[in-house]
Amino acid sequence: MKIGFIGAGKVGFSLGKYFVCNGKLLSGYYSRNIESAKSAAEFTNSKYYQNLDEIVRESDVLFLTVPDGQIENIWKSLKQYSLTNKIICHCSGALPSTVFSGIEEHKAFGYSVHPLYAVCDKLQSYRDLSESYFTIEYSASQFADKAKELKQMFEAFGNKVILINAEQKVKYHAAAVFASNLVTGLLYKASTLLQECGFDEDDSREALMPLFVGNCENIKASGMIEALTGPVERADDATVQKHLDALSGEYQAIYKNLSRALVDIAKVKNPDRDYSAVEEDLK
Repeated sequence: MKIGFIGAGKVGFSLGKYFVCNGKLLSGYYSRNIESAKSAAEFTNSKYYQNLDEIVRESDVLFLTVPDGQIENIWKSLKQYSLTNKIICHCSGALPSTVFSGIEEHKAFGYSVHPLYAVCDKLQSYRDLSESYFTIEYSASQFADKAKELKQMFEAFGNKVILINAEQKVKYHAAAVFASNLVTGLLYKASTLLQECGFDEDDSREALMPLFVGNCENIKASGMIEALTGPVERADDATVQKHLDALSGEYQAIYKNLSRALVDIAKVKNPDRDYSAVEEDLK
């Protein structure tokens, strides 16, 4: 089974290298930016293509690793070629496989395959993909057998794989944003608060890292419930109220909204502890 990539950005680089490291054969890369395709091909010891026709003919599986807004247009271009028995995948977290409209008429199989991982470095991120969950989604029952093959392939790499439905895709992607992008926003806000306390920008970022990373490690080791600490978990309503008094505007709104979520976790961790005073503070 030869795997080709249309798109040679961070995800294309990373998945291609990950496949190669796990013994899979790549046909290579096609990109509108020929230099990107050349670089990805060199990185994965594969081939670069100057036209879609050739990579389609030489690939059994095609991964469309392009921005979400380009997937539908690439699919329209692919429809002019023979796609019989080919597996077509995109890697969008938010778009379902139904973006491959009419794929059944071309006797091909369409899937969304998404790593639950923030691919941030095209040359290094592949090293961490072994720890990532993957999700696979497909829209037609006749695609189930090929989906099973894809699932087994990733499981052979050591990945956990979850099958999800098309109607779950956007909520699934929102969950990923909560755990990744929104956390970045919270750290930015925390850094800003420290700068208001006299830290410079670099010190504020570096000072937060041990706290942030340590908390992540605790969550990984013990789970979210056991890792929870802080004034909300202790039902320390006096400290919570002092925080609220010190904050205003969006900072206070963020603090209240997320602290209400912490109360839910704290009640599970400490079922006999009274959180009514904290809940009153957070109304």
